[in-house]
Amino acid sequence: MWVLREAGRREDQGLTLRLLPGGNRTIGRSAVADFIVGRPLVSRVHCRLEVRPTGELEVHDLDSTNGTFVNDQRVDRAVLVAGDRLRIGRLELEVRWAPDPTGG
Repeated sequence: MWVLREAGRREDQGLTLRLLPGGNRTIGRSAVADFIVGRPLVSRVHCRLEVRPTGELEVHDLDSTNGTFVNDQRVDRAVLVAGDRLRIGRLELEVRWAPDPTGG
């Protein structure tokens, strides 16, 4: 499973997002987003995270006002790998891969 954890925070603090294979989730500050993030400069529906059938994690900017950044590069779409940093608004997330705790 992919885990995106708020950068600069301890394990038990900050925001943590988990995505399983086949998952397709949006991030934004609106109630219609799958992951609701009330942070400065985050659009209502800012970006979409997709775990492809191959297991790759992709991010797609959804015409956000302030952009989506991977490792400080603005992107419309990008494949993420463990160790990348995803920034939306003022929220920076560290991308990690974690084994599925259910063993699946």
